[in-house]
Amino acid sequence: MAMVDVTVIGAGIFGLSVAYACARRGAKVRLFDDTGIGAGSSGGLVGALAPHVPERWDEKKEFQYQSLVMAKAHWREVDRLSGAASGYGQVGRLSPIVSARVLELSYERQEEARELWRGVAEWRVVERSAYGAWAPDSPTGYLVHDTLSARMQPRGAAGSLAGAIKALGGEIVVGEPEFKGAVVWATGYRGLLALCDEFGVEIGNGVKGQSALLRYDAGDVPQLFNDGIYVVPHQDGTVAVGSTSERYFDEPQAVDGLLDDVLARVFDAFPVLQGAEVLERWAGVRPRGRKLAPILGAYPGRDGHFIANGGFKIGFGMAPKVGEVMADLILDGNAGGIPAGFTVAANLP
Repeated sequence: MAMVDVTVIGAGIFGLSVAYACARRGAKVRLFDDTGIGAGSSGGLVGALAPHVPERWDEKKEFQYQSLVMAKAHWREVDRLSGAASGYGQVGRLSPIVSARVLELSYERQEEARELWRGVAEWRVVERSAYGAWAPDSPTGYLVHDTLSARMQPRGAAGSLAGAIKALGGEIVVGEPEFKGAVVWATGYRGLLALCDEFGVEIGNGVKGQSALLRYDAGDVPQLFNDGIYVVPHQDGTVAVGSTSERYFDEPQAVDGLLDDVLARVFDAFPVLQGAEVLERWAGVRPRGRKLAPILGAYPGRDGHFIANGGFKIGFGMAPKVGEVMADLILDGNAGGIPAGFTVAANLP
């Protein structure tokens, strides 16, 4: 590739999504990673794409909503171009309603969702008995069923995006980067730590997560969420469960007793999974911006350089729209799609 319009550093979900969006618009793209595609937190197991609660709406919730609405068509096209499978499916999500007060709030949110989600999806209060053995236990006998949530297999999604980028004429290189054209830094939690050092302020950090993959063919049923734990049924006959949130850690990729605790809670809260074989245990560090939102925009002090980071737990859900707004900025100079709270300046205290 003689000419390069956009160089992307980092082959996690944000780097891949930005590279893909630019390549779709005809830009010549080269993506570099020193380890490989999805080698960091984007190579995990869980793949839960879920909206924020439909209340106290703000720019972050709106951005994520729009991205989740884009997701079905986005991943269909990515998979078509690559010939691979992202594992995407809009299966919805079930969550127990744990008290009378939460039940009251859930009915209020059901009404809020009618307006905020524009009829595209629903946040419904339902009876647990209607969902059989797959449904989580609920003290009230009721669940929330949101139909906007979706699943995907993170490694499959990263691989499919990589294939789509190549199909569009892009290049992916494992090794040291060459800085040509516009440069996008999508370098995960280590990139956030480097920004902290560069600017001398706390911009973000890394939060370790541990998860596991179980052999259990649940079919096309909703993902489950209860007491901070996600249970995500994948299309290949597995179920992913997790994860921990560890602010302090010594070994980024070490699995330990904290995951055993998660598994014990999973088997207790979701009896249908008891006895399922554990196929894999995983640990990695997710990039967490100081405002718990993506950090997107021009790189201060570096002309022609940009930052796309801070996906944390919602990177895959945000990714389709992150790619689009960053392509707007990089190729057209249009930053209008980036929420004010996501900008680099907003994350400099």
